[in-house]
Amino acid sequence: MKLAIVGGGPAGLYLSILLKRQDPSHDITVYERNPAGSTYGWGVTYWAGLLDKLRAGDPESAAAVAEASVTWTDGVAIVRDERTVHRGDAGFGIGRRRMLALLADRAEDLGVRVGFEHGIPGPDAPELAGAGLVVAADGVNSALREAHADHFGSEVTSGRNQYIWLGTTKVFDSFSFAFKETEHGWIWCYAYGFSGERSTCVVECSPETWTGLGLDTRGEADSLNLLEKLFHDLLDGHELIGRERADDAARWLTFRTLTNRVWHRDNLVLLGDAAHTTHYSIGAGTTLALEDALVLADVLRAPGDLDAALTAYGRRRRAELVSAQSAARYSAQWYENLPRYMNLEPAKMFALLGQRHSPLLPHVPPQLYYRIDRAAGQLEPLRRLKRWLGPRVARAAHGRR
Repeated sequence: MKLAIVGGGPAGLYLSILLKRQDPSHDITVYERNPAGSTYGWGVTYWAGLLDKLRAGDPESAAAVAEASVTWTDGVAIVRDERTVHRGDAGFGIGRRRMLALLADRAEDLGVRVGFEHGIPGPDAPELAGAGLVVAADGVNSALREAHADHFGSEVTSGRNQYIWLGTTKVFDSFSFAFKETEHGWIWCYAYGFSGERSTCVVECSPETWTGLGLDTRGEADSLNLLEKLFHDLLDGHELIGRERADDAARWLTFRTLTNRVWHRDNLVLLGDAAHTTHYSIGAGTTLALEDALVLADVLRAPGDLDAALTAYGRRRRAELVSAQSAARYSAQWYENLPRYMNLEPAKMFALLGQRHSPLLPHVPPQLYYRIDRAAGQLEPLRRLKRWLGPRVARAAHGRR
């Protein structure tokens, strides 16, 4: 089969690897609009379960990704000026640029053509003519999807808070948070290492805090200077790193959650962020995109009806995403309602940070929820009741709105 994959992110590149391994006779081209080595973001996170899946899909690229990753087990939070630690499962970080380079090299070694600086403006592009399968892996703003947005049933909702994606020269050995109260409200940072030289820092705040601190009008250099002062105890004197042109306006964003009712049209299929997005605060975007690639490759493994295979892919992935999308929705809402939790002592606040995916938490006073959660850790019947009650309370609250 001739396959055209539009978008050279992790999902598109990994899909090309999987399909080429399944059938070396496939004619596969990946089209990426950006130059090689040019990518947004700093590092991405994942957990051990993903590595197991990647090893099953392609042991060689999985080994390369694992070798280039850093790991941590603890979570650390600075609330106002008090530091607290939470023990957790092992997490992994890898530079996005490094991951893309590893996957592109592996794809090319297998015979995939990877064309950088080669954008595809829409489904009628001549490069797509004659392709048996066209994969839209071109991100949340997918031109291929937007050409048929009504068919896909695309829906986008924007979050309330402002955020900015930055790097830093401080190398974090734990997943770290810092919450700072200003005269204009709370501002906070998520930070994690992704190499021996750099870490990612995502800074977030409400729109009122954003405008109150003047972050809506400051240039990037001025914004980074202010943020370095606010998070001085987290950064230990290290600098924050933005884009190459520091005189540009700082690139603050609101997160866009994308869903699609169906995931394919004829021989065009959606993959990764072109199909769905989940709020960055659950750290699952890259994992979910790579899992899309694994499932799509699986349904294409056996020859047969392409439409039936793509239908099965979309149905399966939409079902599998329900849990992650729910967790992401509640996580984003937790941060949007952050002041609700900030009167707790730091250790309790950090414990509820770890419970932010719960559908019950928004409907129970934080102090009471904390006590229920501690008791549920000791009593299995109470644990089952908590799991049963959460979705029902959330549905009842939704029905009243």
